[in-house]
Amino acid sequence: MNISATSKTDYNLIKIWFENWGRLVSSLDFSSAAQMFEKDVVAFGTWMDTVEGVENLIESQWKSIWPTIKDLRFLTETLQIHISPDRLFAVAILVWDSTGFEKNGSSYKRPGRATVSLRRKNLNSSWKGTHTHLSLFRGVKQKSYGPPS
Repeated sequence: MNISATSKTDYNLIKIWFENWGRLVSSLDFSSAAQMFEKDVVAFGTWMDTVEGVENLIESQWKSIWPTIKDLRFLTETLQIHISPDRLFAVAILVWDSTGFEKNGSSYKRPGRATVSLRRKNLNSSWKGTHTHLSLFRGVKQKSYGPPS
């Protein structure tokens, strides 16, 4: 596929966005991660109801999942994006991986996929998430109990 310089720039910026988000998830930095999203973000997950607003997203999803997993990494080599002609809106799709934990502390692979919509006010603005859907692959255990203390 022949990618224009503009498309490659947008692709790389979105790739970096996911790399940064993954680092913030792993470090449990809810505040910095929230700044990557619009205040009116709408999200849902494998079994999570729709959540509206970044504060609700933090309380209802992020705080119930992030502390129970380790090593979340968005596999940016799987990243696919569709960008609007004005380059102010994008839909990104990729695979992620993480480690989950049983009640007894044993670990298991916890892979999934994500669809994220992003927008920016102008071409010099940072991308901000407007919607997320993160779901586990079929057959992956839903509940992680956190790493052993």
